[in-house]
Amino acid sequence: MPDHIPLLGADCANCFGLCCVALPFARSADFAHDKPAGKPCANLREDHACGIHTELRAKGYAGCTVYDCFGAGQRVSQVTFGGRDWRTGGKKHAQLMFDVFPVVRRLHELLWYLTEALGLDAARPLHPELNRALEETERLAAQEPGELATLDPAAHWHEVAELLSRVSDLARRGRKKGRDRRGADLAGARLRGADLRGTSLRGACLIAADLTGADLRHADLIGADLRGADLSDADLAGALFLTQPQVNAARGGPGTRLPGSLVRPVHWAAPR
Repeated sequence: MPDHIPLLGADCANCFGLCCVALPFARSADFAHDKPAGKPCANLREDHACGIHTELRAKGYAGCTVYDCFGAGQRVSQVTFGGRDWRTGGKKHAQLMFDVFPVVRRLHELLWYLTEALGLDAARPLHPELNRALEETERLAAQEPGELATLDPAAHWHEVAELLSRVSDLARRGRKKGRDRRGADLAGARLRGADLRGTSLRGACLIAADLTGADLRHADLIGADLRGADLSDADLAGALFLTQPQVNAARGGPGTRLPGSLVRPVHWAAPR
């Protein structure tokens, strides 16, 4: 990854708690109470740290343990706004910061996917296009706050999605098993021990699916909803475009194999 591309993982110590303020959440199984966008979570301390960080799941905030900003939080806090926080900058400054944060988060998610694609040997024929897309995404993310606040990244996302689809085809060539399952409704599906090697599960709904012991090597999981999916003993080594938030939202165990770029969620059973 080029040196000028920022860290694509959350660095909460250098963020002003933006996800705890800018984003809304509704009382549900994931959040203990309602919170509108722009209002600080009741658990956010004055130093921008979470007051119940080690007890989030026990206190009813499982949704917080799933979320990841792909490094957008520290970038917006320390680079885009030069270290001036939303508490001391005034209302207009705060609102601008809250408007910019989700835009940069979307762009940083793209940077994550593009960086992964550039690390795939099978994608070498597309490296020139991938590098151009990476540079353009970084250019967009590096804009001034006013420009970012009015930016709609949808068109750029569409272009990059098409490129990543071509990357997926190259990476899965010769590994495809079964039919294409992109966008499939597999909520609650019984896929225990299923051979899903090289399968496209792009955008598939896998909420609460039983994937115990499933073979997902080289499966394309970009945009797949894995909330509550059971990945115990599943093999996701080499899975394509699997992100930390997806893994955090699923259930796993000591036998779950993950790509080397991801970390085992702390709420999963500890590996032996």
